[in-house]
Amino acid sequence: MTTEAPATLRIGPYPVDPPVVLAPMAGITNLAFRKLCREFGSSTSIYVCEMITARAVVERNEKTLHMMSFDEDEHPRSMQLYGVDPATLGEAVRIIVGEGWADHIDLNLGCPVPKVTRLGGGAALPYKRELFSRIVRAMVGAAEPAGVPVTVKFRIGIDDEHLTYLDAGRIAEAEGAKAVALHARTAAQRYSGQADWSAIARLKEAVTTIPVLGNGDIFSADDAVRMMAETGCDGVVVGRGCLGRPWLFGELQAALRGRPLPEAPNLGRVGEVLYRHGALLSEHLGEEKAMRDLRKHMAWYLMGFPVGADLRRAFATVSSLTELGDLIGKLEPDAPFPKDAEGPRGRQGSPGKVALPHGWLDDPDDPAVPTAADVMHSGG
Repeated sequence: MTTEAPATLRIGPYPVDPPVVLAPMAGITNLAFRKLCREFGSSTSIYVCEMITARAVVERNEKTLHMMSFDEDEHPRSMQLYGVDPATLGEAVRIIVGEGWADHIDLNLGCPVPKVTRLGGGAALPYKRELFSRIVRAMVGAAEPAGVPVTVKFRIGIDDEHLTYLDAGRIAEAEGAKAVALHARTAAQRYSGQADWSAIARLKEAVTTIPVLGNGDIFSADDAVRMMAETGCDGVVVGRGCLGRPWLFGELQAALRGRPLPEAPNLGRVGEVLYRHGALLSEHLGEEKAMRDLRKHMAWYLMGFPVGADLRRAFATVSSLTELGDLIGKLEPDAPFPKDAEGPRGRQGSPGKVALPHGWLDDPDDPAVPTAADVMHSGG
C-alpha cells in the first residue's frame, strides 16, 4: 500500500523524514541494532537508544555510559531517560547536554512493569499531574539552552478507570516539550489486546501546537499508513514490529513516501541480515557477549520459516560468529518470506492489575517524589 508523502515531521530543529521513530527497547535498541535499522531505513528518521536511568547518568555509571554509545554518523543522537525526581532528571539532562552526548532526549512514562509502577515510575507517574509537570519543566529548562528538544512518551493511563493521556499531553505541551508520543494501551493492558488508535486521534485534537506520534500495533508498513490516516497523527513509533525484521524501516520509508514496497526477503537474505547483526554486535560488545545477546533475536528472525527444531536450537545457543555463519549456511536460502512471519511479534503477555504505591490514587496533584523509585528498568 502507498500513500501521499506526508508533511515532514520536525522535532525541535530536526526534520524526521519519513516520520518514523524506532522505539527504545531494553536489551534491543543498542548501537548495533539501531545501525542495522538505519541501513534499511532513512538516516533522517529517529532511532532511540535503550532507555537510560537518570540516576545512573548523574552517578556516571560505567555500564550506563557504554549503553549511551552512538555510531559516528548517527544523527540526531536520540536518548530516552527514565526517572521520577525532577531534580535528578534535570541534573541528568544538564550532564548529557553539557557533555554533548545526545541531540534529543525523550522521557519514558510508558513502562508498565510492576517493579517500576509500584514505585510510582513509568506508566504510573502521569497520574500525578503536578509532579509530571515539574519533571518536564526541569528537563526542558536544562535542555533548552543547548537547543536540545525534549519529548515525552506515555500510555493512555493506568487502567480504564484512570485515564491520563489527555492531561499528560496538555501538560507536556505547556511545559515546553517538542512532541509527545502515545502508546495506545493502558498500563493494565501491558502489551496484550489491541491498541486503541482512537485515543491517538483524541490526543491529536487536544494537543495542537506540537507533533503527536502514535505507537501500538504497527507490524507492517500498511499499519503505519492506516494509523496516520485514521488518527491524523504526525508520525509513528515502531517497537515490537521490527524485532527480527529491521528491513521494516525500508518498507516504512517506501510506503510513507508513496513508493512501491521492496520485495520481502527470502531466507537467504534473512541469514545475511542476521550475520550482519551479529557482526555489528561483536564490534560493540565483543564476540562472546554479542552472541549471548543475539540469541534472543533468533526466534524473531526465523519466525515462520521452514527451519527444523534441531537447527533452531543450535541458533539459540550460538557462541561465535564462525558458528553463526556455519548455521546460516544450513538454511534453505530460496525459502520465501512466509505469511506466518507477518503480524504481531515480541512480548504480549496478559493484562493485570497495576501495582502502585500505597495511596497513589488519593491525590493526583500531590507533587511528592516517590521513595526509591529510580530503579534500573526500561520499556513501555
